[in-house]
Amino acid sequence: MFPKDFLWGGATAANQIEGAYLENGKGLSTADVMTLGSHKKKRRITKSVEENEYYPSHNAIDFYHHYKEDIALFAEMGFKVYRMSINWTRIFPSGDELTPNEEGLKFYDSILDELEKYHIIPLVTISHFETPLGLQKYGSWENRDVVDCYVRFASVLLKRYNNRIKYWLTFNEINCMSTQPWVAAGINSDDERVRMTAAYHQFIASAKVVKIAHKINPDNKVGMMYCGHFSYAYSANPDDVIGTMNFMHSMMFYCDVQCRGYYPQYKLKELERLHITLPIQEGDLEILKEGKVDFLSLSYYCTHVTGKKTKGILKGMNGLDTGYKNTFLPKSDWGWTIDPQGLRYALNYLYDRYQLPLMIVENGIGAIDQLEDNKVHDTYRIEYLKAHLKELSKAIEIDGIPVMGYTMWGPIDLIAASTGEMKKRYGFIYVDVDDLGNGSMKRYKKDSFYWYKKVIETNGQILEEDY
Repeated sequence: MFPKDFLWGGATAANQIEGAYLENGKGLSTADVMTLGSHKKKRRITKSVEENEYYPSHNAIDFYHHYKEDIALFAEMGFKVYRMSINWTRIFPSGDELTPNEEGLKFYDSILDELEKYHIIPLVTISHFETPLGLQKYGSWENRDVVDCYVRFASVLLKRYNNRIKYWLTFNEINCMSTQPWVAAGINSDDERVRMTAAYHQFIASAKVVKIAHKINPDNKVGMMYCGHFSYAYSANPDDVIGTMNFMHSMMFYCDVQCRGYYPQYKLKELERLHITLPIQEGDLEILKEGKVDFLSLSYYCTHVTGKKTKGILKGMNGLDTGYKNTFLPKSDWGWTIDPQGLRYALNYLYDRYQLPLMIVENGIGAIDQLEDNKVHDTYRIEYLKAHLKELSKAIEIDGIPVMGYTMWGPIDLIAASTGEMKKRYGFIYVDVDDLGNGSMKRYKKDSFYWYKKVIETNGQILEEDY
């Protein structure tokens, strides 16, 4: 069902698990000034840390002090790969320092030591929804100077971890610039010119890092990551079909630039209509062309329905829960459609467009779990993942799509990026902590823990069996 060398594992983000937000020289990031929200209440962004406000990233699940225990649990499940991120502000606290914080690097040295101990391959996201707050003085990613700061940060990682890390992602869900610019780039603006300028700078930064990575070690594989927006047309009415095409253009141009090495004509024409001029400098077009990614990774949670009346980008709380209602599909507790077949469609869509190796680096379901007698009977999670993995198998076996691996989001409960909640639980491992950081932080194995272990042990063969 799956290739022998298929990379099974799980994915997390530093700002959603580590906690210890000021330990050993770490600076403040954009994630550290986002308050607690919910499905109905948007997270608030504060200019600094307010005394009587709760910020979920400050504690998270305290992975900073539990990483050995947690990685041992990943190894017990049989992980072949672990997708993680390196917190920029642990290495460059303000973002613009010229020399890195050695204490921050030592922490990630230790994580890699643990992964190597269990023969788990690291897949590292260089920037995952956190930008140093210190870069606000430049205007964050709207300013070209931040490109240099990012490239300096990435270069430190590439050199220090040469031969220890082979697989890299430059930015997490880069197309979230259009739906969540603060988490994607530290941009708190609805101005399309500002967002498109910031996106352009991230494209240049990514391309430069791809070139540096290949120069340091030709074996390095650097990918991009797409937040999986895929849409069906509301009807067979050609107006709805064109509306859906336009929506997909608004998302796919991020992949077009990084995978093809140039801006597509449809996007250039749109920018022209909006009177937006990209800040292109001499040599930039060559940088984009020479810095194309080696593979395309994606998150996949749901699909949309769009049409003639869907103007541009979805405007929901997180961009994943809006659009027309799909009456054929159920929804999660947080309003996201559950569409396993959509995953197969998505993989075919991307491979047809780019002919690059693909990797699913996020897929999972957030749910309210009940811990009873130190156990969590999460059959709903098993059913969700099983259905998606069976469609993934079809994409590989029937459609011939080259998929490198699958890292489920997130293998251990963590704070949700969209809401900051802990009660929106994804993990195979339950963490005893609530939305306000109260709890023992003790870890418990859910039923899904043992199921996923069998999935990996059998390389997916157990998917055909009842659990």
